[in-house]
Amino acid sequence: MLPFNFGPVELLLILVIVAMLFGVGKLPEVFGAVGKGIKEFRKESGLESQKKAQADATDKPAVTSDTSAPQA
Repeated sequence: MLPFNFGPVELLLILVIVAMLFGVGKLPEVFGAVGKGIKEFRKESGLESQKKAQADATDKPAVTSDTSAPQA
């Protein structure tokens, strides 16, 4: 699900307006700067470290301490 319930038509309209404002040649620079800003915001707010900690906790295999011989 997209944030703010934007549909494909609304996103296309926003992209067209951004392209008209900045020009097609500047779009990679603009979106690169937005991406860096979002990354920096996540880093400073602690969201990135929380996600990494959760991913590390779920990636570790479960260790069992059952070393007894199987019942015959």
